[in-house]
Amino acid sequence: MTSVAERFDAFARARVLVLGDVMLDAYLWGRVDRISPEAPVPVVRVTHHSERLGGAANVALNLRALGARPIVLSVLGNDAYGDRTEALFLESGLTTAGLVRSAQRRTTVKTRVISGHQHIVRVDEEEDTELGEVDARDLLKRLDALIDQERPQVIVFEDYDKGCLTPAVIRQVTERARQHGIPCAVDPKKRNFMHYERVDLFKPNLKELREGLKMDVSAKDPDQVRNAVLALEKALGNTTSLLTLSEHGVYVHRSNEEHFLPAHHRSIADVSGAGDTVIAVAALLLAQGADARTLAAWANLAGGLVCEQVGVVPIDRDLFRRECEALEGDA
Repeated sequence: MTSVAERFDAFARARVLVLGDVMLDAYLWGRVDRISPEAPVPVVRVTHHSERLGGAANVALNLRALGARPIVLSVLGNDAYGDRTEALFLESGLTTAGLVRSAQRRTTVKTRVISGHQHIVRVDEEEDTELGEVDARDLLKRLDALIDQERPQVIVFEDYDKGCLTPAVIRQVTERARQHGIPCAVDPKKRNFMHYERVDLFKPNLKELREGLKMDVSAKDPDQVRNAVLALEKALGNTTSLLTLSEHGVYVHRSNEEHFLPAHHRSIADVSGAGDTVIAVAALLLAQGADARTLAAWANLAGGLVCEQVGVVPIDRDLFRRECEALEGDA
C-alpha cells in the first residue's frame, strides 16, 4: 500500500499538461454611498483593484501548490490583457511556455465589482467561438513540442466553453496522448461534453451530467446516479468516472468498482474554484495509478478544504497532507 508520504513525494515529481481556457479574473473593490442620479443603480466608489489567474490557470495553481510542475497550454489574445495574464503566470511561478498568442481572439476577462462583501455586478469580456484553423494548428504544434520536452505524466482538459477546446482539438490531443501512453483527465462543460471519448478520467458535476446526458438524476438516489454514470461510460468509453455531488459528496466508478463517499462536514465559506482543486488532485493520483477509492476520497477531501476559504484559492499543501494522513489513519 502506498503511503501518504510517498504520494506527496510523487506529487513533487509530477509534470502535468493543463489544456484549456485561461481567463483573467479582475476585481474592483469599493463601497456604495449613494444611488446614481442618472439611473436607479448604485455608485461604487472604487478603493483598489486586484487581479488573479482563472480557468485552467487555477488548476495549474493548485497543482503547483501541491508541488507538481504544471504547464498550461492555452490561447490568449494578442492584447494588453494577454500581456497581463502572462505577467501573472510569471509572478505565480508558472511557465508561459504553453501560452499561444492569437491576433484573431481576445483574452477572456471577468471583472467583478464588489462593495464590502456584496458582489454588485460582473462584466465579461470574452471570445467563446471555436478556435480557428491557424490557432488550433499552433496549439497542437506547441503541444507536440511540450510532450517531447517535458514528458508529462498526465494531461488535464479544463473546459470552460470559451472555445479553446474544440472537438477536433480534443480528438487530436487524446490520440497523441494514447500514442505516448499519457493518461487524460477531463473537467468538462456542456458544449463538448460528449466529445471526450476514451479518456482515462471524466469528472463532471451533477449539473453537467444532467445536461450532457439530458437525464434527470437525483443525488439522493444511488440507482439513478449509478445508471447515469453507466450510460455516460457506454457513450464515451472512459475508464473512470468521478461525479461530484456537492453536499452529497462524490461517486466514483471504475470497471466493477464503485464508491459513494459522503462530503466531509465543513464550514463552507465559498465553493468557487473547488472543482479546479478536485481535478488537480484527481489527475495527480491518476498519474500515480492510484486505486479508484483513494483517488475519489482525496479529491473529495481537497474540494471540501478549499470551500472553507473565501474566494478562489489553491489548496494548502501542508493542511491537505495532515488531513490525508488523518483520513488514511481512519481507513
